[in-house]
Amino acid sequence: MRLMIITNSYPSYLAHLYTAHPELNSRSYTEQKAVLDNDFFAWSDSWSVAMAPLGYSTWEITPNALFMQRAWCHENGLKFDPTLSGLRNTVLAQAQQFRPEIIWFNDYDDKLLEMLRSGLPSLSLVLGWVGSAIPPTEVWRRMDLVLSCAPEAVAAMEDAGVTAEHFPHSFDPRINNLIEVREKNRALSFVGHLMRLSQFHLQREELLEALSSAVPLDIYTPSAEFGWQEEVKGLIKLGLTYCVSLLRVFGVSDLYLKSLPIIGSATDWAPRYVRPTNLRLKPFFHQPVFGLEMYQAVQESLVTLNIHADSSPHFASNMRLYEATGVGTCLVTDWKKNSENIFAPDQEVVVYKNAEECREKVMWLLDHPKEAAEIALAGQKRTLREYTFAHRAELLHRIIGKALSS
Repeated sequence: MRLMIITNSYPSYLAHLYTAHPELNSRSYTEQKAVLDNDFFAWSDSWSVAMAPLGYSTWEITPNALFMQRAWCHENGLKFDPTLSGLRNTVLAQAQQFRPEIIWFNDYDDKLLEMLRSGLPSLSLVLGWVGSAIPPTEVWRRMDLVLSCAPEAVAAMEDAGVTAEHFPHSFDPRINNLIEVREKNRALSFVGHLMRLSQFHLQREELLEALSSAVPLDIYTPSAEFGWQEEVKGLIKLGLTYCVSLLRVFGVSDLYLKSLPIIGSATDWAPRYVRPTNLRLKPFFHQPVFGLEMYQAVQESLVTLNIHADSSPHFASNMRLYEATGVGTCLVTDWKKNSENIFAPDQEVVVYKNAEECREKVMWLLDHPKEAAEIALAGQKRTLREYTFAHRAELLHRIIGKALSS
């Protein structure tokens, strides 16, 4: 069975990777892909390795890895075109060379998926992927089955008439052979985005703010890279929200305000969140970490914090559950109705239901490092025993078999 996985990567991650390896952009496609895979950002080549024993040949494509795609074109006698149209054509050419029976389309480019469906006679099944926040796009309707780590997203997809199925995240044990087991020199860490938008990370920000006044905290986030341009835009948006508030005081209706250019969009903005970052949290920010660097930062933390996105109000589902426990760090995570189905609460991970409980439990763990280490070890054993890519591969194989036979 030939499986092609198509996933755009974070542009900030790709910039980070090629900055760390300045010679990489002139290397062959195979050499560049090996460096990308061996950094273990997101899925890397984990599915290739996990699915091989089940009879799958897998190729992961990263359409927006421009240097890699350029190298592939040159090696295959094609002219490289870095425009969106050109990148689509490159992916189509790669797919036509590989002739996949299954495509796992972890992207939202409707036009590209249409090209693949019409240009691949070998194609029998298109899988999709979405996290808890669902981007507004019609691409889902071009897929045969959408997989999601979040039960909330599965329910929303099904309500919209899209066939969807729950498929949880995984951990790749090879990571532990590539990072160092170091002294826990960070007390409490948080790694992740802080997007100040509805359905994303507003509750996350509030919890971090509550913790920051009580415990040592290191926050590794892309928000740390925001500069004066983002700040100026935030101040302009803040001024517009105050303008809208003043007009409302004078009795101007929202219906009229929404019809106005520029000002109209400000009627939906919350003044607290229009600045690019929370100024109270900014002193705790560190540059973002990705791939093995992220795993190393988590491993060096006595405790690491997990806070699901606002779009996951009911179910525990994100990657950090398995990343943190996989490398052997004590995870403190928000309680969800399925928490005890994944880890034993307060034995394999520590759970909290509100900011006060989170603060109390974190402070206790920092004062009791031996107990924190015991919880970390128990959580790691559970993840390595049940939640690796090899374990999930068996489930993915069954899902594919059922979809192909339906």
